[in-house]
Amino acid sequence: MADQNPRIIVEKKPSQDRLDELKIKSWPKKYHLKYEAEEICYIVKGKVKVYPKSSSSTASSSSSSSLDAQVEWCVEFGAGDIVTFPKGLSCTWDVSLSVDKHYIFRHD
Repeated sequence: MADQNPRIIVEKKPSQDRLDELKIKSWPKKYHLKYEAEEICYIVKGKVKVYPKSSSSTASSSSSSSLDAQVEWCVEFGAGDIVTFPKGLSCTWDVSLSVDKHYIFRHD
């Protein structure tokens, strides 16, 4: 059963030791997302390639090579762009420059 009162934990100004413990610099720049609602975002800074998963693909693996094999094309965007991701989209984000964005989820 899901927690009825999930906790949100904020660590303000973590120490360098904490950042090293979490290995922040080695966090993935490539990851899979599935949109449960439409997202509209304005990219303030950064650069991304998004690889939509083919609707005919049935593979489901989290390894990068498997994710690469599931895509046929990509959408590139960056600073100054407004991007809309439709509800239900499965895709792989490949971040080449760290992203800062403003966004809204629409649950219509």
